[in-house]
Amino acid sequence: MSNSSKVGIEYPFDGVPQKGEWIEVAKGIYWLQMSLPMALDHINLYVLEDNEGWWIVDTGIKLGDTRERWELLLANQMSAKPVLGVICTHMHPDHVGQAGWLCDSLRVPLYMSAQEYLSARVFTTMPQGEVSWTAERHYRRAGLGDDYLQSDGAKRRGFGFIVEPLPLSYNRLKDGQHFTIGGREWRVMTGAGHSPEHVSLYCEADKLMLSGDQIIPRITSNVSVMPSEPEANPLQDWFDGLRRFRRDIDADTLVMPAHNAPFYGVHPRLDYLIAHHEGHLAAIEKACVEPQKAINLFGVLFSREIGSSQLELALGEVIAHLHFLCAEGRMTRVLDEDGVYCYQTLDINNCPYQAVNELDEGPMEV
Repeated sequence: MSNSSKVGIEYPFDGVPQKGEWIEVAKGIYWLQMSLPMALDHINLYVLEDNEGWWIVDTGIKLGDTRERWELLLANQMSAKPVLGVICTHMHPDHVGQAGWLCDSLRVPLYMSAQEYLSARVFTTMPQGEVSWTAERHYRRAGLGDDYLQSDGAKRRGFGFIVEPLPLSYNRLKDGQHFTIGGREWRVMTGAGHSPEHVSLYCEADKLMLSGDQIIPRITSNVSVMPSEPEANPLQDWFDGLRRFRRDIDADTLVMPAHNAPFYGVHPRLDYLIAHHEGHLAAIEKACVEPQKAINLFGVLFSREIGSSQLELALGEVIAHLHFLCAEGRMTRVLDEDGVYCYQTLDINNCPYQAVNELDEGPMEV
């Protein structure tokens, strides 16, 4: 990420919380970290203090020492009060991975948006197996061939193996809903694009936001077209959410994200995220003056070679930008004689987006 992504960002805390520790980032709000077995090696979780007990926001993955870290906190810092509820911002394994264990062992309810809870239930119960005909058609139309689709890496499975069985009931969170924890009124703000109905929590009075993956200070969340919804336009949803957050969130808000560190500078960061993707759109338009397949456009968005482990994420991001341009009427899509979609720009001379000389290092697993 270039320095342009850091303009206007301030980090008020030195260091990060270690195993069995937390850092109080605002009165009654505690920041902790769990480890992740990937390039992005951590997730930030938060505990909110109420008069009657604790509220947990996101839970960590079902791998490594995540449970041990929770047990240390529950036996020490959190031992004087009961846990009252678990809030998960969205369906991804690093956020819901320990929700089932926490909710069942502590006998507390789970709070999620409907689309996130139901999506998590689906993806955690998917069996491992061969590529479905719908997924195969999606990937073939993007330009993948037998060398990948018949490989072990292409075999579909859900993520139940890194998520504890989810609770069989939940309490639904809706956009605009308000509730009180620790004397603060929190407003539920939802966004889409990275996941179906991602929840962030905003306290306008104290200028505090628990942003999950919706706003992260140093990395950009993955926005992909996935084979489960091959005609989706997630980048439009992502833009809509970022612009609404830009309008509704006070500029002086302390943002507590799921990755990197709590920060100030939410407006510059949102402006950057919008410009970043608009710059990618300009680059895609320029690259598609002559017809192009999605599989051949990785070099337009990413600075390093894409390996098999990141292939589907990278392809999903490329297709998300292509679908956005098609929906805007700036690009056409036709199937060639081999059954692969070819995309072509209609009017390169009137591109409404500002090009930027910045590539992502690679797609982030967030």
